[in-house]
Amino acid sequence: MVILQPVQEVNSLLDRKRNILAAAGMLEEGRSVEEQFSQVITRVVDLRTGRFADDAQDPSKYDQRKATKDPALSEALNAEQDIAKINRREQYSLVYLVKDANGTIEKIILPIRGYGLWSTLYGFVALESDANTIAGIGFYQHGETPGLGGEVDNPRWKAFWPGKQVYRDGEVQIGLIKGSVDPTSANARGEVDGLAGATLTSRGVTNLVHFWLGENGFEPFLNNLRAGEA
Repeated sequence: MVILQPVQEVNSLLDRKRNILAAAGMLEEGRSVEEQFSQVITRVVDLRTGRFADDAQDPSKYDQRKATKDPALSEALNAEQDIAKINRREQYSLVYLVKDANGTIEKIILPIRGYGLWSTLYGFVALESDANTIAGIGFYQHGETPGLGGEVDNPRWKAFWPGKQVYRDGEVQIGLIKGSVDPTSANARGEVDGLAGATLTSRGVTNLVHFWLGENGFEPFLNNLRAGEA
C-alpha cells in the first residue's frame, strides 16, 4: 500500500483536474488532461474576507477536505447558516481561474458540496467572466440513488445549467424546481429542471448551490473579483 500510495495520489489529482475541466465545459477527450489543465490557475481564497490568500496556504499543498476537520482551519456553522448540511466550513478554499492571453478572467471554477438524500455530493460549479452566468456544473462523488438522485450525473440534466443566472437583485436565485422550467417565465434564467422522483436530492442541490454562492461561501470573493479588489 505504501508503494501504491504515490500512484493513487497522482491518479486522484488527475481525476480532480478532469472533473474541474468537465464542469467548465472545457474537457476534450483524446487530449492530455495535464495539457488542458495547464490553462487553469489554482489560487487560494480566504472565505472570511473574500480575498486571495496564497500567502496563507500553498495552493499546491493545501488539503481542503482535511481542513474541514481541523478547528484551527474551519468554523462550525449554526443551523441557520448550514443549509448545505456540511457542519463546518473551511476558512480557505481553492478556486480555479481560466484567463485569456491578456490576463482577463474567462471562467471561475469553484468547489461545492452539500448533503442530498443519502450522501454528501462533491462537485464543481463554473461561472463565466461576469461571475454570475453559469458555465457548467458537475459532481464527482456522491451516493445518491441511481436513476433518481443519481441523475445529477446525467449529461442531459447538466446541460440545463449553462447560461443560467446565479444572482438577481443581489440575491442567489438559482435553484431546481419541480418539473420542467417554463422558458417564458420571468424567473426562467434562475431555474433548473428538477430531478424526477428525487425531491430531496433536488432540494439538496439547490441548498448547496445557495450556500456556496451565498454570503457564507464565495459571494464575498465574487463581489471582490467583479470590483477588482480580490
